[in-house]
Amino acid sequence: MKRLHVHVSVDDLAASSRFYSALFAAKPTVTKPDYVKWMLDDPRVNFAISTCGGKSGLDHLGIQVETKDELHEVYDRLQAADRPVLDEGATTCCYAQSEKSWITDPQGLSWETFLTHGESTVYGDSADLGPIRVAAPAACCTTETPQDACCAPKPELTANAACCGPVPGTA
Repeated sequence: MKRLHVHVSVDDLAASSRFYSALFAAKPTVTKPDYVKWMLDDPRVNFAISTCGGKSGLDHLGIQVETKDELHEVYDRLQAADRPVLDEGATTCCYAQSEKSWITDPQGLSWETFLTHGESTVYGDSADLGPIRVAAPAACCTTETPQDACCAPKPELTANAACCGPVPGTA
């Protein structure tokens, strides 16, 4: 049976641990000085927080499997996704010994697929995902995008000039 994996980078591990423990009504299954994990059955998710990521926020998503057959099934799905795949193989990550591969979605969100074989006393190294990062199309209507580059003023944007910059006549 597969389990969704979510990893969030946080600034304050203790405060975030208290928050998620209350939200999930469950104590963590793994607690380290820089990492906390809940293996929940309802919803069936491996939810982890750590101070080991780059910036705070959603770090990556994943699919954790329980057998080699499931791992090969998910690896086949990665190949069918028509995106570059990083086959990390056997690795130590998040205080666990695992076999894993990585892919990024069209927006650049990282996904890992993995089978955990055992625990580790160290957090481990993070994979260099640079080789599989495929540039996402430029976002339209960001504060860095000139207004006439891709979006015309829209009535619903006049109250929120942050999308395409100031809308003429509303300053």
